[in-house]
Amino acid sequence: MPPFLALLLWLVLLLGLLWFDPAKDSGTSLALWVPLTWMFIIGSRLPSQWLGSQGRSMAQAMEEGNPLDRTVFFVLILLAVGILVSRSFNWGGFFTRNLVLIAFLSFALLSVFWSDFPLVTFKRWFRDLGNYFVILVVLSDPRPVEAVRMLLRRLCYLLIPLSIVLIKYYPEIGKQYGAWSGASVYTGVTTSKNMLGVLCLISGIFFFWDTVTRWSDRKERRTKRIILLNVAFIAMTLWLLNLSGSATSSVCLAIGCLVIAAAHSGMVRRHPTFLKVLIPAIFCLYLVLAFGFDLNGEMASRVGRDPTLTDRTLIWEAVLSLHTNPLIGTGYESFWLGPRLERVWRVVNHINEAHNGYLEVYLNLGLIGLFLIVGFLITSYRNICGRLTPFSSIASLNFALWTIMLFYNISEAAFKASLIWLTFLLAAMAVPERAAHHLRSFAAFNNAGATKRLPGSPLETASQRR
Repeated sequence: MPPFLALLLWLVLLLGLLWFDPAKDSGTSLALWVPLTWMFIIGSRLPSQWLGSQGRSMAQAMEEGNPLDRTVFFVLILLAVGILVSRSFNWGGFFTRNLVLIAFLSFALLSVFWSDFPLVTFKRWFRDLGNYFVILVVLSDPRPVEAVRMLLRRLCYLLIPLSIVLIKYYPEIGKQYGAWSGASVYTGVTTSKNMLGVLCLISGIFFFWDTVTRWSDRKERRTKRIILLNVAFIAMTLWLLNLSGSATSSVCLAIGCLVIAAAHSGMVRRHPTFLKVLIPAIFCLYLVLAFGFDLNGEMASRVGRDPTLTDRTLIWEAVLSLHTNPLIGTGYESFWLGPRLERVWRVVNHINEAHNGYLEVYLNLGLIGLFLIVGFLITSYRNICGRLTPFSSIASLNFALWTIMLFYNISEAAFKASLIWLTFLLAAMAVPERAAHHLRSFAAFNNAGATKRLPGSPLETASQRR
C-alpha cells in the first residue's frame, strides 16, 4: 500500500471511530480537546518536530527551545485558564487540598534565583505549569469520571494506530538507527523507544481497566462492542510494546494490570486495607533488594541483559560525581545545561535525563525538592486509598497509576512533563468541591449495583437518558 494511502486510510478510520465510537459519551465537554491536544504533543513530538524544523546542536536546542513550541504551549495554557475561569473554578479549595504540590511548585519557582540559567529555568517552570492547568480542565468537568475515560480513550485512538502507520509506511519517521551499531529502534509517533513504551504503558493500562470495569455488563450489546474494541487496541498496544523493547514499561504494565485485577477481586473489595498495605511494603522490599543486594543487575545478567541496566549505573555515577548542591540542587530543570551536560556526555553521550526520577529531582531541586515530591506521593496515596473505601472503579485505575509511578521512576525519570506524569496527575491531584462531589456520587453508584440512578444525575450516560 502506498504510504500516502495508508495515512489517508488511518485518518478516515480515525474520524469514523471518533464519530461512531460505541463508548462515546455526548455529555462530556468540548473543552476536553484542549488537554487532549496538550497530551498529544507531550506523548508524541513537539510541533516543531512534526514540521521537521531543523534545530541547532542538541545542547543548544535543550537550552533555547523553539519559538513555535513556546507559542503553541502558551495558547493552550491561555485556553485552559480561560476554561477554568468560565467554570468559576474553586482555586482556594484546590490549594488547600494540594498543599504539598503547591509547595513543590513554589520551591521550583524559587530555584530561579540560584539557577545558572534563570531565564531557561523560569520558561520551563511556566511551560510545565500548563500540565496542571490542562489536567484541572479534565477534573473540573461536570462529569469528571467520564471526562477522564474519554480523554484517555481518544488519546489512544490518535496515537496507537498512527504509530503503527509511521513504523510500517514512514520508517524515516517511525524508526531510528543506532549511531554505532546501526540497529533499528522503533519509535512510532514519539522520539525514542522509551517514549513509545510509555505510550503503550498508558494505553495498555487504560484499556485493561476499562475492560475489567465493564466486564459484568458484557452481555449488553453496547458493552460488548466496547469490549471488542478494547481488545483490538490491547492487541495493537502489545505489538507496539514488543517492538519498542522498553523493559521498564513492560514490567510496569504487568504490575499495573495485576493491581487493577487485585483491586476488583472479591477479597480486596471486602478487605481493601490488604492492598493498601501490600503495595508500599512490596516497593520498600524491592528498594532493599535492588540497591542493597544489586537485585536489578543480578536479574539482568541471568536473562542475558546488560547488568549496568543499559548504562544507567554509569549515568548515576557520572551525575553524582558532579557534586551539585545537596540541599537545593541546580535549579528547576536546569541540571542538563551548560558545562554539566558536557561533562556527563564525556562518560555517556547524548543523554538528557538521569534515568531515575528520584535522582533527577535531587539533581535539580536537592533534598528539599525530593522531600516535597515524596510528600506529594504520600498525600496522593492517602487520597487514592480513601476512594477504595467505599470502592469505586476509578480508584483501581488511580491505584495502579500510583503504583506504576513508584516503580517506573527507579529506571526512568517521569516527575516532569511526560505522558505518564500527566496521566498520574489525573489520579493524584485532589479535586475541588465540584469534581469531588461527582466522584463521591460515582462511588455511591458502584455500591448501589448500577441499578438505581436518579434521573438527570451528572453521571448518567447519554444512552440511559435516551
